Amino acid sequence: MQTDLANHIQETPLCDTHEHLWPEQQYVADGPDIIQALFTSYVCNDLVVAGAAQTAVDTFLDSANPDIRSRFGGVEEAWRAIRHTGYGEATRITARELYGIEEITPDALEAAQPIHERLRQPGQRLSILRDKANLDHVQVDSMTWSCLPDESGPDFFFSDISWFSFCNGRPELELLAEETGIEVCDLTDLRRAMAALFARYADTAVAVKTQHAYQRTLVWQERTDQEAAQALAAYLRDGDAASQADYLCLGDWCWAKGVELAIEYDLPFKIHTGYYAHHSHMVVDYIRSGHLDALLRRYPEARFVLMHIAYPYSHELIALAKHFPNVYVDLCWAWSIDPFSTADFVRRCIHAVPANKVFIFGGDTFWPAGVVGYAYQARSWLTRALQAEVDDGLITEAEAITLASRYMRQNQYTCFRIEKKREGIAAKMS
Repeated sequence: MQTDLANHIQETPLCDTHEHLWPEQQYVADGPDIIQALFTSYVCNDLVVAGAAQTAVDTFLDSANPDIRSRFGGVEEAWRAIRHTGYGEATRITARELYGIEEITPDALEAAQPIHERLRQPGQRLSILRDKANLDHVQVDSMTWSCLPDESGPDFFFSDISWFSFCNGRPELELLAEETGIEVCDLTDLRRAMAALFARYADTAVAVKTQHAYQRTLVWQERTDQEAAQALAAYLRDGDAASQADYLCLGDWCWAKGVELAIEYDLPFKIHTGYYAHHSHMVVDYIRSGHLDALLRRYPEARFVLMHIAYPYSHELIALAKHFPNVYVDLCWAWSIDPFSTADFVRRCIHAVPANKVFIFGGDTFWPAGVVGYAYQARSWLTRALQAEVDDGLITEAEAITLASRYMRQNQYTCFRIEKKREGIAAKMS
């Protein structure tokens, strides 16, 4: 039986705060086949963890081979082992809702390929996301600086300015010179080049984003200009042979300058915390959100969006969001990593974190088909979490509906200045 709460969650357009979507032209001209559309994402990591050989997974994803049956055979046993994980659940939802596949088999995949080909026509990328996934908008981390309006949906697709290489202490200086016309020879040049990126793209960017916890600790220290200048000199001289201490020093300095520019241009600063993508490598000491304490205290006027519920250190993130006015929590990717823990995270947030500081969804994937499964999954588990609160007598259904509206849409509009962004992009294109 559908409740008013469930209906509200199904009908409310969902703000998507994190994807890595390939652009329209690439989707149409060089996009995925049916297997890639369903499995190019985190689910393939589960296949390897379940025992499939990496070579078998690579073969499975090779669209140059038209033999879907043989490709599927190498991962079939592993698929049976992971179909109920969060990744597997999202994949099954996409298969059902987008392609009418009730059970993923070679026959079903072959039958769905023509449907998929029709979905790879111009305009379908937007339609899948807006109409089928019922998204209000999508925020895309293309891992670049450029945030030019997306002509395939300028009021729907927003972009993040990537700050990854800067925070990692390995700024891409040749590309930076091409982008800004500034050749970096010293710290003054680097500061000017970073400012030039914001001057060019901040009006149409929705946020700044970094995921440097994949390669270094989230611990941040304040660095002087003199210290950073010495680290930059070492990087200019030695490149990949510079010391780890130099990378950390330069990264911390660049990170701080990115935060300062984000404050100046009124942009939130997104930070990957917690779990790694891929498999078989995770430096757990890098990823704890609690490491960010010094940065959060140093820049109280910044808006920090801490992503992925810092899984598995989610209690630390709840504590930070409860303690710091400038911290927001983003559940992007979390539902598919571990839906039970994420539902529990929502319930804990209700009773510990101000209601205006939670963003409920981002699929964190590359092709639009996958976003459908992730969005359906998020709605389903959010309904379970809020309904459990109602059933336990902790909140009323009306209060649950109000929370759902905040978490799904209102908070994102406020934090990311969505109306202002749309106005800025429209002005840019006029």
